[in-house]
Amino acid sequence: MKIGDKVRFLSEVGGGVVAGFQGKNIVLVEDEDGFQIPTSITDVVVVDNDDYNIKHDVQNVSTVKDEDEDYDPADRPVTFTAQPEERKGGDALSVYLGFVPVDIKEITNTKFEVYLINDSNYYIDFTYLTVEGTSWNLRSKGTVEPNTKLFIEEFGREVLNELERVAVQFVAYKKDKGFLLKPAVDAQLRIDTVKFYKLHTFQENDFFEQSALIYTLIENDKPVRPLVVDAKKLKMEMARKASDDNKPRAVVQNARKKSKDEPVVVDLHANELLDTTAGMSSADILNYQLDVFRKTMDSYMGKHGVKIVFIHGKGEGVLRHAVIHELNYRYKNCSYQDASFQEYGYGATQVTIK
Repeated sequence: MKIGDKVRFLSEVGGGVVAGFQGKNIVLVEDEDGFQIPTSITDVVVVDNDDYNIKHDVQNVSTVKDEDEDYDPADRPVTFTAQPEERKGGDALSVYLGFVPVDIKEITNTKFEVYLINDSNYYIDFTYLTVEGTSWNLRSKGTVEPNTKLFIEEFGREVLNELERVAVQFVAYKKDKGFLLKPAVDAQLRIDTVKFYKLHTFQENDFFEQSALIYTLIENDKPVRPLVVDAKKLKMEMARKASDDNKPRAVVQNARKKSKDEPVVVDLHANELLDTTAGMSSADILNYQLDVFRKTMDSYMGKHGVKIVFIHGKGEGVLRHAVIHELNYRYKNCSYQDASFQEYGYGATQVTIK
């Protein structure tokens, strides 16, 4: 660098012509107005033109100076992310909830993994929730990329009762392109926890190499039937059930019996007995559940030795206590006990007709 060279500042915009030096480390830079600016010699660089008004990053320049001669640009980290590929037919939303045993050979002891499966060309922003009484709890939230599945959580049998009713809410969208707007989805499911004790519950599927239990949230843009519908439908359902009160088959329409030796199983959960509970108070629901319990018991009275398992859930124990009260005072001749935990979980009572 010598007097008369055109220079540019490195740490700020501007520059000028070298007018002289002060010692070994200071250069006097004369700007276009004739002012001489003392500047560190390391803070200027000689240029070939008059365009001083370009700001340079000192860090970048010094980095280039200090780089090892063996530096290879290919060593820089890759920051580019490829856009997910779309598939034909993937513009119709299909989203599923998958339960996968960690060790299917130990079905009575294994833990389970939960996945959200996005079988569509849309991104899915979701929340995964469970209910306790009337209060919903957030268990997970996130984003699932198109045509992929996302691990949500792992759980053991000790929390099965927390998963009796789950909800997945989500919105769908695409990035960096136009798309057809999809309605937000609120899918509420009742998970039959008894299934987690049975090997045949878990089937081959298109999403996992191992067998899994798959629940549909939405398929080909058609959501699953919601657990809660309008009050008009409730009144119609109640009227229909009232008209069937004297029909024996209606009494045990929710009962299932696989063979002569297996017990009759009656699920007393409200969402199994009714299409909806909208407009019903807690007392209304409890009275309806007890009515089904009494009609089931009455239909089997006299059939000595028949076993009936009533699934009432753990919950707050209100329904269980009401069932036990009925057995102690209305059906004194019948014996009862907790049903098999391995078969029905914690929330079931087995009655034997005497």
